Amino acid sequence: MKIDRERLEMLKEIMALDFSSIELNLYLDTHPMDQRALAVHNDYGMKLKKLKEEYEEKYAFLTHENVSDCPWEWIEEPWPWEIDYEMGGR
Repeated sequence: MKIDRERLEMLKEIMALDFSSIELNLYLDTHPMDQRALAVHNDYGMKLKKLKEEYEEKYAFLTHENVSDCPWEWIEEPWPWEIDYEMGGR
């Protein structure tokens, strides 16, 4: 299955924002008064939420916490982590 470039780029951006948000969360655990880090963390969180909503509306669910019609529609395409593999690593 060929995955379009826009979808792949959205997934890469979601993964980057998710990783950065988690790392900032860990940093803030030990530096709770760092206002700049907190502002960046909150900004990433809002961007991540919006981007995930856009992706799920346009393509497919990213997590299992969603409602499905019958038949079950969780994943009918490659899993998100398989998409780069499906494109031949490009």
